[in-house]
Amino acid sequence: MKNSKVKYVPELTSALRSHYVPVPNVIANASGIRVFGKRLKSFIFTTDVAIIKNTNADAVIAVYPFTPQPTITQAILSVSDIPVLCGVGGGLTHGTRSANIALHAEFQGAIGAILNSPAPDETIRFVKDSIDIPVIVTVVSELTDIQSKIDAGADILNVSGGANTANIVRKIREKFPLIPIIATGGPTDESILETIEAGANGITFTPPTNAQLFKHKMHEYREIENKKYENQL
Repeated sequence: MKNSKVKYVPELTSALRSHYVPVPNVIANASGIRVFGKRLKSFIFTTDVAIIKNTNADAVIAVYPFTPQPTITQAILSVSDIPVLCGVGGGLTHGTRSANIALHAEFQGAIGAILNSPAPDETIRFVKDSIDIPVIVTVVSELTDIQSKIDAGADILNVSGGANTANIVRKIREKFPLIPIIATGGPTDESILETIEAGANGITFTPPTNAQLFKHKMHEYREIENKKYENQL
């Protein structure tokens, strides 16, 4: 019989570090994926170095809609104190160029190389043969030939199917019970939990933008400033 007692987790912070971007607590229900001895459950999807430096996520998924650039990878890894999985192409960038970018990312300290959909199997093989870190292949459709991606060298699947994500995860898990799966969890605790129960081992969380976060902070500052002058009247 399992012990249902909730474990007490001590938490330490400070006056200057108490404000950060938290991932949803429900992600703790995921099993996690152990990569090089580190158990990762929550993956924050951002390239904003300020957010990366101020989050409680387990790892970073650094993917962006441009051809991968080593200088961007270097900037992210230079400030991150949590593991980083870097995008190395698949959409605009293919073949040996993706492999070279992936090798450079590994040398800088990335713990995983992400290939976006629709990366061809040949590119997956090039990257897999070039690096000693996991290859993560993005899946966006339930029609994707998962077996061919695994045969080509995919170590982890990254499911990003919008509102259909949980269903895609469920179908993959039925046929591939052991393949590690990271998936987008959606905007609510209920959608995240559904994705976990469908079979996702880790959840990608998209944080608010820097502008959205600063909007709330500036509102607080204005309220403080207004009250200060009201008290002087």
